[in-house]
Amino acid sequence: MSDSVRIDKWLWAARFFKTRSMATDAVDRGKVRLHGERIKPARSVKEGDILEIDNGSTEWEVVVQGLSDTRGSASVAQTLYTETERSITERQKKAEQRKLFREPGEEIKGRPTKRDRRQLDKL
Repeated sequence: MSDSVRIDKWLWAARFFKTRSMATDAVDRGKVRLHGERIKPARSVKEGDILEIDNGSTEWEVVVQGLSDTRGSASVAQTLYTETERSITERQKKAEQRKLFREPGEEIKGRPTKRDRRQLDKL
């Protein structure tokens, strides 16, 4: 195995993104940073590099532990990186906030009745 891999291939192999093109788009849009700097999809990553990854639903800060340019099983993908302590606590904090947040329209079931519509109009 080589000592460096393209970042878009690595992100796909480590299962941060479903497809390689999604990984490439994320890198292009600045959602992936290497040592805090914006990069291009062809940039190579090496072991020990620190990546900040935002895939839309979750944000990670990881240290590259292994290199792969092929997508394998999830257990193999998890050996390619280690998440920093700060990233773990941030993710847990955000998950807890999402758990406590109530969706505003959650108590509304289906279409409002005529009576419900009148009450809504009064407000």
